[in-house]
Amino acid sequence: MALQDLCKQYGIHFKKQLGQNLLLDDNINRIMVDAAELTREDDVVEVGAGLGALTQRLHPLAGRVLSVEIDMAFMPCLEDQFGAIENLRLFRGDILNHSLAKLLDEYLPGGTRYKMVSNVPYYITTPILFHFWESIVPFERLVIMVQDEVGKRLQAAVNAPDYGALALAARLYSDVDIVHFVPRTCFRPMPQVDSCIVRLRRRTEPIAAEVAPRFVMRVVRAAFGQRRKTLRNSLTRSGAFGAPQEAVLDAMAAEGIDPQRRPQTLGLEEFVRLAAAIKARIGVETGTE
Repeated sequence: MALQDLCKQYGIHFKKQLGQNLLLDDNINRIMVDAAELTREDDVVEVGAGLGALTQRLHPLAGRVLSVEIDMAFMPCLEDQFGAIENLRLFRGDILNHSLAKLLDEYLPGGTRYKMVSNVPYYITTPILFHFWESIVPFERLVIMVQDEVGKRLQAAVNAPDYGALALAARLYSDVDIVHFVPRTCFRPMPQVDSCIVRLRRRTEPIAAEVAPRFVMRVVRAAFGQRRKTLRNSLTRSGAFGAPQEAVLDAMAAEGIDPQRRPQTLGLEEFVRLAAAIKARIGVETGTE
């Protein structure tokens, strides 16, 4: 059944406040699934199942699928299509309010290889990415549709105008590539921005072996929280970071990083070295999910 007909049948109206748009071109869903390279060994999480167009392509290829949808209005449509499918589970809720480890333990217990394939509302793209990156569950691959400008931010180079915490996090956790450009004309209602499909493949060997990635990101966020200021000012006067000034300056000196530099001039390796040096001086232990 056509997606427009499903909307009429179930009385579904897309909600602007939830960033909902109808993807008209099912070929885009095929490209996303192809990018995920699914096998029967994969357990897949889909965030924002909507009318189930992407879901329909996921479950025949994956071992098991957990499709998450926040909007109750979509659930009757999803339950009628997928309620009897053995390898697919539906969950209604806000995934940002739930531990991925606990969800998977309840809905997809005993899994060994995880992937995420999602067409998420754009206003929660960054929180969703960090939710998966920082989970204790090692997701091998994330395939996600994002605004085109977010795709560019994920790949931004050092010192570029859009280089920041998101680009550094993407490099810290994964290898990034843009798979496909998606014009705004593929959606109804038509958004004001174009989109792209991004594939993030988890690093097999972490860059930050000597320090927890979460602590690296604490340093990065504090630095870019005041990106126009020098590292000395942003890292020693940030209430959110809270490391003693002496420890931060000693760490910079030990790693040969000029405290007068601005955060956008540092590459990931420099941030990792700086974070490790700071942690060694303050003894911070980082938590997990």
